[in-house]
Parts: sequence; structure tokens; C-alpha cells
Amino acid sequence: MQHRLESLSILIDTVASRRGAAPESSYTAKLLADGIEKCAKKLGEEAVEAALAAMTGSKPHLAKESADVLYHLCVLLEAAGIPFADVMMELEKRTGQSGHAEKASRG
Repeated sequence: MQHRLESLSILIDTVASRRGAAPESSYTAKLLADGIEKCAKKLGEEAVEAALAAMTGSKPHLAKESADVLYHLCVLLEAAGIPFADVMMELEKRTGQSGHAEKASRG
């Protein structure tokens, strides 16, 4: 599991390193240069593709689309100036809490 989490950490660092790079130099730099709206739109598109892949029952396809979702989430967070660590802290707050209780606490 540690190796897999290391891959996510590398992705997060790579996305952050593309901020301010020339848009022609990488797809990530282009997305970031296009702004938060474009990044949000791409995340939404990838989330729909992941949901559709789940409905087909193809585990390999869902895994690939899920990787796209994680990538585009990292890009959106970077565009919004939200460190991934903030997302992890939010998850830690929810650890051990019932999903129903957590949802009720938001409303």
C-alpha cells in the first residue's frame, strides 16, 4: 500500500511543479493556465466517465477512469490553491465517524 500512496504523492508534487510552466510544455500546465473553470469541467467529465465505466462492470476500465479522476482532482485542487494535505486532514476528521453522522453534521 505504501508504494501506491507514494505514486499519489509523486502525482501531487508533479502537478504542483507545473504551476507557472509554459502551457506548451505540458498538459497539466495548459489546464492550470486555462483556469479553474476548465479544470473543474475536466474533473466533471472524468467523473462521469468513471461512473459510466463502473456501470459496464469492466474493472480495468474503471481503474483507468479512476486514475483520470484522481489526476484531474489534483489539478483542480492546485488551480484552487488547496493543498492536498487539507483534503487528507478532512478525511482524518471523518475517520471512525458514521457516514450518516458526518453528512448530518454538514446540514
